[in-house]
Amino acid sequence: MTERPTPAGSQGGHAYLDAARGRRKGSVGGRHVTIIGSGIVGLSTAAALLRAGMQVRVIDAGPAPGSGASGGNGCQLSYAYVAPLAAPGLLPEIPRLLMDPASPLSLKLRPDKHQWQWMLRFLAACRYSLARRSTLDLIALAALSRAETELWAASCDPEELGFKRSGKLVLHADAAGLQAARAQMQMQAAVGPAQHELTEAQCLRVEPALDAFRGKIAGAIHTPSECVVDGLALCRNLHRALSSRGVSFHYGVSAEHFVHRKGRVLAVATRGETLDVDELVLANGTGCASLARKLGIYLPVYPLKGYSITAKVRDARGAPRVSVTDARRKVVYARIGERVRVAGVAEIGAHHTGLDARRIEQLVAYANESFGSAIDLEEPQPWAGLRPATPSSVPVIGRTAYSNTHLNVGHGALGLTLAFGSARLLADMLAGLAPALDPSVYALGSR
Repeated sequence: MTERPTPAGSQGGHAYLDAARGRRKGSVGGRHVTIIGSGIVGLSTAAALLRAGMQVRVIDAGPAPGSGASGGNGCQLSYAYVAPLAAPGLLPEIPRLLMDPASPLSLKLRPDKHQWQWMLRFLAACRYSLARRSTLDLIALAALSRAETELWAASCDPEELGFKRSGKLVLHADAAGLQAARAQMQMQAAVGPAQHELTEAQCLRVEPALDAFRGKIAGAIHTPSECVVDGLALCRNLHRALSSRGVSFHYGVSAEHFVHRKGRVLAVATRGETLDVDELVLANGTGCASLARKLGIYLPVYPLKGYSITAKVRDARGAPRVSVTDARRKVVYARIGERVRVAGVAEIGAHHTGLDARRIEQLVAYANESFGSAIDLEEPQPWAGLRPATPSSVPVIGRTAYSNTHLNVGHGALGLTLAFGSARLLADMLAGLAPALDPSVYALGSR
């Protein structure tokens, strides 16, 4: 088991890591925490625990930081757009989702009891009362995450991270979609970031590159404070900074099973050796559910497969500067420096990261229709990945039945947005501090 060398480059994150947080008696400060998972959630958890005074080791089955879903996500920090996938209006759409292979949300039923368990809970989560509760809990976590993410980014090179407060436009093609978005905006107005409803003409003033949408916009929701960041660049930046502060990283290391006794996990067995643990955090994305089952823990986490393409900007004037979401097609466009990330699709039932050529062609066609020759779509960089989702879209954060084993899993498509907030919440709990949010809301079994 070898530790990957730390590459040269800016480390960043000093303001965050130097903002040491006190610990109460009885906390795990000063002890050793092993984190399984080196995506954005695992890395931000490592940063929060290090800041709280703990020693940290990170292991990951992948070859490098951010090599899973974190590396090809939509790049949008969507602090205001956290409405759960399970919504009351989705139920009538399910027959179409089963039949239409080109749908932005598709369902592939499998002879898999875990999928059926997840789907039953997903359908139950489509109640208005639960969807509203989940939205408010996600908004609260997103607000905490914004503060923590921006503290990290404050001492980083924004160009290296592709970090920018660009704002976000969600375009609606029909009155029904706009009305639903308006109701969502009004529901979260008291607790979320400031949002405004815009006409088509106003949209074109905010983002002149939307000319191809002219005559197709019934209205839009604009959130000026939304941000973008290159998820892979952020993961690499975290890895460098944490390595320089003594966090040990071990890649190509797969956890096989656990040694446990009397309600504590004593060690993690890998293919090469057995690693003793004091405290353990599972933060390994879609792999967390099968790993937790080895401890007799059922996690309501199932993969949602998503796709993206990344293309270079040819004409800066014709490429979007503001983050854009085409609500009808469920496609997002995020400008990251001189590139545009185009992401979409959620497939429930896929268990591999292989590229479906039809999905990539679909994203290329949408990007070409929307922004034409302003983006170089001749050789876009394609990507597919699995995002770990709970039925309610609310992540699971906190303790398990094992006294020294903790969870930070199930962020779905909001991993980049919620990572630093989830990490702060978990670190507060482990350090014996009063948590910034009510931890029972995000506990296993709370929904």
